[in-house]
Amino acid sequence: MTHSEKAEIFHGLHHSGKLLILPNIWDPLGALLLESLGYQAVATASAAVALSQGYDDGENIPIDRVFDNLQRITSTVDIPVTTDFETGYADNERDLYENIKALLQTGVVGINIEDTSKKTREFLPVETQCNKIRVIKRAAADAGMSLFVNARTDVMVHPHLFTTEESRIEEIIKRAKAYKDAGADCFFPIALKDKLQIEALLAAIEMPVNLIAVPGIPSLDELHRIGVARLSLGPSFLKIAVKAMKDLATQLKDFDGLKAILENDVTTDYLKRLVNKS
Repeated sequence: MTHSEKAEIFHGLHHSGKLLILPNIWDPLGALLLESLGYQAVATASAAVALSQGYDDGENIPIDRVFDNLQRITSTVDIPVTTDFETGYADNERDLYENIKALLQTGVVGINIEDTSKKTREFLPVETQCNKIRVIKRAAADAGMSLFVNARTDVMVHPHLFTTEESRIEEIIKRAKAYKDAGADCFFPIALKDKLQIEALLAAIEMPVNLIAVPGIPSLDELHRIGVARLSLGPSFLKIAVKAMKDLATQLKDFDGLKAILENDVTTDYLKRLVNKS
């Protein structure tokens, strides 16, 4: 498929009426696994990408390594790929514009963009973030390409800025509407988990909403029923993989665990079939 066709498919997945579940991956093998299981799109998680390559999250991994990784992922799967691009690896709109144009060359069709500064850790004003969204959309338009913008807000991770639950959800709704007007295609209130607050947000805006799996969130069936468009796992897939490795490594130190290795149905041939798409 062309980039345009992938972008159209990815956009449509957010308007299908069915909850889009994206178990965020960090490398080509993970993307191939999900594609082989019938997933219609894949997403990266910034934390998973950085941590798996020995860097802390928060734009500490060099941007060239991010681009190289994305290029390898998009070149191995035929389905749309979206990426967590944090705050854009930029301190100003000029650099953001150039970074988005370079990002598009990797083949991705969507991004997450956050509204907390990585440098100052300060919550960005609404208009500052709206300007960033406009710059992203302009860079894509100037490149003649479509880019799905999933606008993340960090209202729930700045509780000290809001004295009541009511003021917090009001700020979330205000930012959702503003980001939509600036050109965002989806709204991502990270850490929002209360069902009534989720329903209030869905009733107040007319755009897809992305949530992330956190303790206390409604079930997948319930999220689908109330109309949430997308669910992300963040670095949870990486954590699950590392836990499996940690548990087995711990057993091996006590001369146990051999059965799990010998009876593992994920064989070398299975992995080869993923890579060779055979």
